[in-house]
Amino acid sequence: MKTAYLQTPLGIAKIEGDENGLTAITVLDSTEKPTTKVPKVLENAVEQLQEYFDGKRTDFDLDLNPKGTDFQKQVWKALLTIPYGKTVSYLALSKNLGNVKAIRAVAAANGKNPLWIVVPCHRVIGSDGSLTGYAGGLHRKKWLLAHENPVKQQSLF
Repeated sequence: MKTAYLQTPLGIAKIEGDENGLTAITVLDSTEKPTTKVPKVLENAVEQLQEYFDGKRTDFDLDLNPKGTDFQKQVWKALLTIPYGKTVSYLALSKNLGNVKAIRAVAAANGKNPLWIVVPCHRVIGSDGSLTGYAGGLHRKKWLLAHENPVKQQSLF
């Protein structure tokens, strides 16, 4: 397993993976230093994440290999269908997965998503539009949603 650290506007991202794909991307509240020599198998992930934060990328083309239960993987796969700049509720996500009563299990699986940003769990919100729960902290969720859907200043003329 290879590891790289990337400085982002939200903290240091720890990127882990091997030739089978990315297994984890997490944001750290630590003083870890950015990687100067990125392992070959992680170069594409580092580049695409940097492009995302630079506002030059709206989707990712990476091999993913997260560890989780079959149900968690099903939820994470569903998260990949949420378009950039859009949000869905936990209830809608549960309905899309075919079981409205699984809303708590869906929310729990969403919270266990090991691939920060690439699998966009930050795009899931409460049914009332509230920013409920986020493993990386609500301040990061708010930032990510604003980054993907910036408020445009309207012209007065």
